[in-house]
Amino acid sequence: MQFVEIKDLKPGMRLAKPIYNKLGVMLYDRNTNLTASGISSIENFNLIGLFILEPAEPLPPLSEEELRFEQFQTVYMFQIRKIMHRLQNDDEPEGFSELVQDILKHYGTLDHKMRFTQILRSSADFVYKHSISTAILSAMMANVLGYSKREKEHLVTAALLYDMGYLFVPRYILDKKDTLTEDDRRIINECRKKGFQLLYPDTNKYLFSAEALNTIQQTHTILGTESTAALQGKNFSRNALVLIVADMFDQLTAMNLHHPPISEIAAIRQLRQQPDRYNAQAISALANCIQILPSGCSVDLTNGEKAIVLVENPDNFMAPLILTIRNNKTYDLSDPETAKKIRIADIMKTMDNRIVVDEDTLKQFSSDSRLSNMLVRYQERMKKRMAEAFDFSLL
Repeated sequence: MQFVEIKDLKPGMRLAKPIYNKLGVMLYDRNTNLTASGISSIENFNLIGLFILEPAEPLPPLSEEELRFEQFQTVYMFQIRKIMHRLQNDDEPEGFSELVQDILKHYGTLDHKMRFTQILRSSADFVYKHSISTAILSAMMANVLGYSKREKEHLVTAALLYDMGYLFVPRYILDKKDTLTEDDRRIINECRKKGFQLLYPDTNKYLFSAEALNTIQQTHTILGTESTAALQGKNFSRNALVLIVADMFDQLTAMNLHHPPISEIAAIRQLRQQPDRYNAQAISALANCIQILPSGCSVDLTNGEKAIVLVENPDNFMAPLILTIRNNKTYDLSDPETAKKIRIADIMKTMDNRIVVDEDTLKQFSSDSRLSNMLVRYQERMKKRMAEAFDFSLL
């Protein structure tokens, strides 16, 4: 799979991912061969590029949940764009409450971990796609944390609107490949304040909840403070602590033209390296609502080997049962003695962060009785661990 910019598309190329319109209607399915007229039509969608399959590459496995997720992301993106444009024009944000409720309906009550992927974004649509991804992540994290329905509404409201100020950030800053300067950060903070004022926090013209507005304000304070030392001793709401974790995780793992994504493991590690900025319990909630090392995932090990995850570990995603590719040996990374010798260095994925091994293929690895028995014992042990309650009281 390769990423191809719109200007470089050629007839005959095969789509790796479907394309939807603003209503969620599929216009082009996966594995569709592009035609000259199709490329001309796609150019009007304001996309930066598409994921294209190699000539002999088989179609990657995608679950129904993943396909629906991409569809909802597209629909939500068009909805929040319309809402933000209305706010910019001092109009009522029609459809906003419905958008919040739809996100909570699909992602605020999940009873399982979900594979989280983002659609391609550019500086032109970054604000909308980032806001939607952050809101979905926040909804899932709030569910893991045991939020009430009303608390989830406050958080998702804040997540959808907190970065609206980026609509005013100059394009040259959004397109920067280099590290932002102090002047760049100052401009961004000013734009954030400008976007916040569009919500009328003083008069509450649009009746946004006080909790949501307070979360946005606190989030801006954290994001606008470069030094983590300056955050020590300050008290922030748990909504703000959840939101900044979702914000940074999405930015780190999203694909765009100027900043290639890092893996979920690398992103979690980076967040954990700044405990004064990113709350440990919020990071744990994130790790407990998305699949980071699911079964079928290919990984690089610290000993230079490559392996496939046979069974994920719900208690510690970094300690699954793995099968090394070179010598076909299994290792239980939850075993302390094994973990002293072998650990996971990073994830091996496609450019769009897809897992390339499907469940049917994975079953082939458990064909012999020895490995099958090991899988059963490991799964029983993991079920016992899943029964233990997770304490989020410190958040």
